Amino acid sequence: MKIIDKMTPGKPFISLEFFPPKDKAEWPSFFKVVDRLATLDPLFASVTYGAGGSTKGDTLEIVTRLKEEHGLEAMAHLTCIGAYRGDLQCFLDSLVAAGVNNVLALRGDPPQDAPPEFSACRTLLHASDLASFIREAHPAMGIGVAGYPETHPEAVGPEEDLAFLKLKLDKGGDFAITQLFFDNQHYFDFVRRARAIGVEKPIVPGILPVVSLKVIQRIISLCGASLPAAYRAQLEEADRQGGAAAVQKLGIAFARRQAEELLERGAPGVHIYTLNRDEAILELVDGLLS
Repeated sequence: MKIIDKMTPGKPFISLEFFPPKDKAEWPSFFKVVDRLATLDPLFASVTYGAGGSTKGDTLEIVTRLKEEHGLEAMAHLTCIGAYRGDLQCFLDSLVAAGVNNVLALRGDPPQDAPPEFSACRTLLHASDLASFIREAHPAMGIGVAGYPETHPEAVGPEEDLAFLKLKLDKGGDFAITQLFFDNQHYFDFVRRARAIGVEKPIVPGILPVVSLKVIQRIISLCGASLPAAYRAQLEEADRQGGAAAVQKLGIAFARRQAEELLERGAPGVHIYTLNRDEAILELVDGLLS
């Protein structure tokens, strides 16, 4: 089933994002996490893959298992940079054969050591190209795209970036999921600006609970999100006073307040970047939709 067809106006939801463990020896533990988080009854669960599609095979196997063994509506991340049309077609065909009917269409990032000519297919350079390709190859496929409340790090500017979001949706995207953010006003301003240029499709906010100072510093350095100075100071103080456990407690409470306000003010749902942490996510979501 297409995810967009599961979204009901006025009925908020949660969705989850997982990433495949690098070592398959860790898969049993990973699927135990999935089992626990499946009890939250998420609207859907997405699965990432590495730069340049380096873990695409793992993603295919995991989304298949999420669907068949865990009863989750699964969505596979799919990137086009460095990809050939034939390879993408095969991946999409494999998803459909496995009963997985949703993808998140992304441009993606090349591996760090990729040569300048890495972008193999010159007709698939942007996420909008990929959304169009998917819609043509499999018209019944559900398609999500990414949005950037604080503007994509490579964008010329906020308005140009917003125009690209509209293009991705116009080319085939059903809905958007945002990059993580820590100031809800970024999301509300982003949605307002998107509506002003004619974007009417759902924009789902992405929320990441801070579970480690080291982890969040690395993540924001990669994605371009900002950590408010006051929140950073609170996290650093928590780390000094109580270490990792105190940081995680503060991070979960902060994310919970974010999610509550987003839903209260009309967000269609919240997409939670789980970092494969079951305890933290269970605590964050407990009673959120009741």
